[in-house]
Amino acid sequence: MERLWEEVRELSLGSSAEIERLEFPPTPLQFLRDFVSPNKPCIISNATLHWPAVSLWSQTDYLSQVLSDSNSNSDQAMVSVHLTPDGRADALVPHPGNASELCFASAHVERMPFPLALRLISSPSAGFVAYAQEQNDCFRTEYSRLAPDCEDHIPWASDALGCLPEAVNLWIGNHLSETSFHKDHYENLYAVVSGQKHFLLLPPPDFHRMYVRRYPAARYSYSQDTGKFSLELEKPPRHVPWCSIINPHVSSIGRDRQISEFPLYFNGPKPFQCTINPGEILYFAGQVCGFIMSDRVQIAMVAQLQSIIGMICSLISNMLTSTSYNQCITLLLRRRNVMICL
Repeated sequence: MERLWEEVRELSLGSSAEIERLEFPPTPLQFLRDFVSPNKPCIISNATLHWPAVSLWSQTDYLSQVLSDSNSNSDQAMVSVHLTPDGRADALVPHPGNASELCFASAHVERMPFPLALRLISSPSAGFVAYAQEQNDCFRTEYSRLAPDCEDHIPWASDALGCLPEAVNLWIGNHLSETSFHKDHYENLYAVVSGQKHFLLLPPPDFHRMYVRRYPAARYSYSQDTGKFSLELEKPPRHVPWCSIINPHVSSIGRDRQISEFPLYFNGPKPFQCTINPGEILYFAGQVCGFIMSDRVQIAMVAQLQSIIGMICSLISNMLTSTSYNQCITLLLRRRNVMICL
């Protein structure tokens, strides 16, 4: 079985331990044939340098001015900010009722004027870490006046998949912002506009090394009066399938325990590592597991396009997590072709 896993991994990624880098964007045919079909990640340099956003969005005064125009609608001047104690939203943390167990914790979300949000993100306090990571088409609803600064889709990717963006999101974080190991069912094109993003990637054949388990869902609540967080389980109760690897790096403290608890991960091939800079795009397939960290204040754009393979994997995943067959078919039929996150 282990030999079969190694052969499938090599067939998909080749024998190189490095992610292939393209100096310029590929043609739609090249992208589909060489990377999407084999689920092979790649880095595209010089991909978005022509976007005004690359030079303008690194200027905090520019962002604040555009997004706090006194003539704008008050709703559009407000943005959603996710607050956590340590910058780890949508992550495994100790269970509020039993510290020896884990739960899946979502962030506390507050809406606030963008200049305040940017100030909280840029200067983390001792009490919380702020991260603008709202989804649900937030670019068009909360950041719509930044639209002229970038393309509304990535042409060669849209042509390859035959679809246009369905939703657009913009994420702004700092050096404490961290996204735990996870996977989705989209083809991901991760463009960094400002700052840097650091990635660990495990290809689809390595998914069994993630020790995916079902954890009770919980949510943080932050009190402005006390400046403290509370963590409460969701009601009605639900469970979330999530990767159990909390810290992907073997530390000197608890090294033996880490290796014994997750031997397939720590004793197997190392994840692919890369750093994405402004103007570059990282492509990784929807079934790839990713762990993401930030460097300084950063703004990232993530295009998520759904392929037929991703739709099938989504159906299978829903079936394996106890969703009824009819519900799976309904979810599949309702799924649109593309989501893009800025």
